[in-house]
Amino acid sequence: MTVMLTGATGHVGANLLQHLVGRGERVRVLVRPGSPREAIRALDVEVVEGDLRDVSGLRTALVGCDRVYHCAAKVQTVQGGEAELFAINVLGTRNLLTAAKEAHAQRVVVTSSLGAVGHSEVRPCNEQDPFNPFVHHLPYEESKAWVEHECLRATCDGLEVVMAVSTAVLGPHDHGPSRMGRVIADFANGDLGAYIPGGFEFVSADDLAQGHLLCMDKGRPGQRYIFSTQFLTIDTLMEMLERITGRRRPVRLPAALMMGLAHVSTWVVGRLAPDRPLRFTPDAVRLLQMQRRADITRAKIELGYAPTSIESAVRRAYEWFVASGRIRSASAPKMLPGEGKKESS
Repeated sequence: MTVMLTGATGHVGANLLQHLVGRGERVRVLVRPGSPREAIRALDVEVVEGDLRDVSGLRTALVGCDRVYHCAAKVQTVQGGEAELFAINVLGTRNLLTAAKEAHAQRVVVTSSLGAVGHSEVRPCNEQDPFNPFVHHLPYEESKAWVEHECLRATCDGLEVVMAVSTAVLGPHDHGPSRMGRVIADFANGDLGAYIPGGFEFVSADDLAQGHLLCMDKGRPGQRYIFSTQFLTIDTLMEMLERITGRRRPVRLPAALMMGLAHVSTWVVGRLAPDRPLRFTPDAVRLLQMQRRADITRAKIELGYAPTSIESAVRRAYEWFVASGRIRSASAPKMLPGEGKKESS
């Protein structure tokens, strides 16, 4: 039977697609008309054009698909445009789940976000922590909380839906590039002028892809599973990038100063160049200062999830950016401990 994948041109979907093709799966990918297709161009997959907002088109696209991976989403890190965000992420997920049930799909795995999981001040968050709608959230985080609501509703209607909760993703096949991908490329190109202290849970793109496969094979319907490889402080990430790229890290600015600059730059850019991506928005600074930690015990025990190395993920991202020409000049990266050693005879 055929596997349907949405979001194959995005960072999460592109890495999952590599794993599906590597396993010999017969894959059909749903792409929007006119969207960039670098992530799928060299792969033996069936391509169908469609839009999550068109339920009739989704019904046609899903004919013959017994398993569905839903990674597509509109990512938004600033306020504004919430109507489109709701239409694509929330109603689009509802449309896809409706079409999957009508196509008699056995199971759907939906990519969620740590932003849809409740936050604890005293311990790492886990899958049981409810989303708190009465505190400040990014519009994207709110949309993902409602996406999970749609997943639970579909499960109640008899469709097996499992949610794979992503933390901040690091790894190759980052065609966008993503926010973290831009950090790596800008660091290597010498274009990262400053950074701030803080921390977050990061997941290797390969680990997250494996997590999706595990959710499909072993996950309990109606449940969510958090996938992280390691919590990193930004200082530690900068140390990794120094080792991998051979460049020195930029200046470290106090978070309070960066918060003020972020408010000013977001206001100015939002009016003069609203489509220009911003690295440091007030919400980005806030998230780094929260230093959220996640408990991945459920994924380990129930699914057999075994995280790998986040430094290897950063290295693979760097090497992929070099190979794709997004890094202008590159020094030879240093070997990680244990890499390149010959086994004794």
